[in-house]
Amino acid sequence: MDAFAVCLGLGTQEETLGRRPTFRLAFQFGLHQFLMPVLGWLAGVTIERTIAADDHRIAFGLLAFVGGRMVWSGFHPDADVQKNDPSRGWTLVLLSIAVSIDALAVGLSLGIIGVTIWVPAVIIGIVTGLVS
Repeated sequence: MDAFAVCLGLGTQEETLGRRPTFRLAFQFGLHQFLMPVLGWLAGVTIERTIAADDHRIAFGLLAFVGGRMVWSGFHPDADVQKNDPSRGWTLVLLSIAVSIDALAVGLSLGIIGVTIWVPAVIIGIVTGLVS
């Protein structure tokens, strides 16, 4: 749903009108929503014992960073003005990663409890691509 919301916002920009930008957005968001749970699952399976003592600190740090950026952006609205096509380049990659951080956490959780990830990751990726 976060990818869907981002695509709704991006769809209001003139640069993202048309089939090619629409495909790029849907493909990138679907791909990252597929890859992030797989990466999280691999981390959960391989380094669970290593990060178990600090997992809450890592989660706090990530959330604090994202929240801090949101607060900063609220007080500096002109600093984040987008002048290029958000369906291309690093902007698209960073948006895709940003909306799939929660999928990374889901994959990490599934890896820790020992559940296989492939079927859920494929379903997540396809559904995200379709709604995007």
